Amino acid sequence: IDGKYLSDQMAGNLSTLFDVGGVFGGILAGHISDRLDARAITAAMFMYCAIPALFFYRVYGDVSLYTNIALMFVAGVFVNGPYALITTAVSADLGTHSSLSGNSRALATVTAIIDGTGSIGAAFGPMLTGYISTRSWSGVFMMLMASALVAGLLLTRLVMAEVAAKVQKARSSSSSMSLEV
Repeated sequence: IDGKYLSDQMAGNLSTLFDVGGVFGGILAGHISDRLDARAITAAMFMYCAIPALFFYRVYGDVSLYTNIALMFVAGVFVNGPYALITTAVSADLGTHSSLSGNSRALATVTAIIDGTGSIGAAFGPMLTGYISTRSWSGVFMMLMASALVAGLLLTRLVMAEVAAKVQKARSSSSSMSLEV
């Protein structure tokens, strides 16, 4: 950073800012999704915002210590925000879905699938990062940006369903308003 190498301790301390950003990202994502009543839209928006955040960190993270701190924090906000939203709110939504009808075993299965899927990413992510980093750190950031893009694309079906529900709700409320006039 700024033409200097950091000690292991300083690098470790700086990396915690990503997690601090993630705490704020989780709170922000939860607040936005509650206000919009649109969890998938919020998660997808954060995932797509993570792509430029990671790009700017890779390109400008070494300019100065303060630039690194700010960009690391912002990347944490956009990467960990949807993670918090998906692991908590989506689990809660699925757990109260009418198809489960109070079946605690089904709820446990849903929660295990979500956690298990996250564990697969937690297992393969660092392994893949280690392999790619021996060739290029730019490659690592390309992998992270590609992963964010794929995650956003995988949310497309849910986003479309939320948008359709919001359009339907707006149409029905506007038609009921026109009948009252």
